Amino acid sequence: MGKHYIPNSAHKEEMLKEIGFSSIEELFADVPEGFIKEFNIPEGKSEYEVFMEMNEILSKNKTVLEMPTFLGAGTYFHYIPAHVKYLIERSEFLTSYTPYQAEISQGMLQALFEYQSLIAELVGLPVVNSSMYDWGSALGEAALMTVRLHRGKRLKFVVPKHTHPERMQVLKTYTRGANIEIVEVKWNDRGQVDLEDLKEKVNDASGVYIEIPNFFGLLEENVQEIGEIAHEAGAYFVVGVDPTILGIVEAPGELGADIVVGEASYFGNPMNFGGPRAGIFATRNEPQLIRQMPGRIIGMTKDAEGKRAFVMTLQTREQHIRRAKATSNICSNEALVAVAAAIHIATLGPKGIQELGEVILKNTAYLKKRLSEIAEIPFDGVNFKDVLVKFEKPYPEIHEHLLQKNIHGGYYIKPHFPELGESALFAATETTRKEWIDKLIDALKEVL
Repeated sequence: MGKHYIPNSAHKEEMLKEIGFSSIEELFADVPEGFIKEFNIPEGKSEYEVFMEMNEILSKNKTVLEMPTFLGAGTYFHYIPAHVKYLIERSEFLTSYTPYQAEISQGMLQALFEYQSLIAELVGLPVVNSSMYDWGSALGEAALMTVRLHRGKRLKFVVPKHTHPERMQVLKTYTRGANIEIVEVKWNDRGQVDLEDLKEKVNDASGVYIEIPNFFGLLEENVQEIGEIAHEAGAYFVVGVDPTILGIVEAPGELGADIVVGEASYFGNPMNFGGPRAGIFATRNEPQLIRQMPGRIIGMTKDAEGKRAFVMTLQTREQHIRRAKATSNICSNEALVAVAAAIHIATLGPKGIQELGEVILKNTAYLKKRLSEIAEIPFDGVNFKDVLVKFEKPYPEIHEHLLQKNIHGGYYIKPHFPELGESALFAATETTRKEWIDKLIDALKEVL
């Protein structure tokens, strides 16, 4: 292994002696026999041959227009105006990495400042960083931040049991090293946070978290009351939100949230097989909160000549000075994704964002109504995008039938919540056509 991959043969013997080994074989003696095998790589091909082979593979893909999809659960097909992609492909944005000499990147700094300003207006909190990796990492950072704000004296973070399972895993990964206990609150018979269970578990918590909408696609009806329960117990109130709903519901900041997290990439970015993303992170305008925020904040100031200029106001990251004081290890943050989100939000404007939310709500309601004709909808309430549906037959069999009918069905949730039985989440967005839903129902009727 050494002679093939390490180009330092001239110093090999000296290095082996220094670390106490007589040979390369002895160094790798603990590697199981047969573990290292020859790579099964075919002979090289010309560029044209590779092009033809890739084209053949890609031709197997079907677009959403060819194969309607109802698979949501955190990743959704939204329409993105054509100019968004064109603008972010400009070299000023596309080549921008972490700006170590930030002030020479005035254009990128201004774009991120605009992103922060737009998100602040949407979520109802005045201080926003220039994005995290995704919603899950933003949630993990929020939990760590609430513990820091309590100076490590409270090591408990309370979340609904019906938090998105993948975000829950990221949260547990982030908090494991800090020995933070993740306490789960059960849901009631309407799929909402059980307030009595919350009251019993909130004592000594650093923070309380909820999602709008929750994983079942339902809007939590007691957001303000949950925030009050958190604050009465001395905990910070953290709200995770899908920003495409913020044109039709009250902003989390106006409902008492101390910290808001979420997913900015729902604006301006395609699904991309789940990434890259850009996590929202916002907080109240209080020095102790701002100082503990992860990531970086872009601010507006004046240069030596009195002209408007943009700077990194805060950049408490591990790559910069005072590394031991860093509040986050976020490095090449999702700046381009955030810029795309800002362009899309600015394109829509307040009226467009409201109309977007209304169309999604309307399409979701129609999907829910049609699904209720043939299957059980376990929870009553207002759904946004996702609808939980319970079937009597095993859902994987149903899903296979839908695929044969050229329809991509919902997200199977029994592996995450076995108590809900053969259930799946079916999703609609502003792109979902009425005829797609009708086609789905006809296919489900056949298999059921």
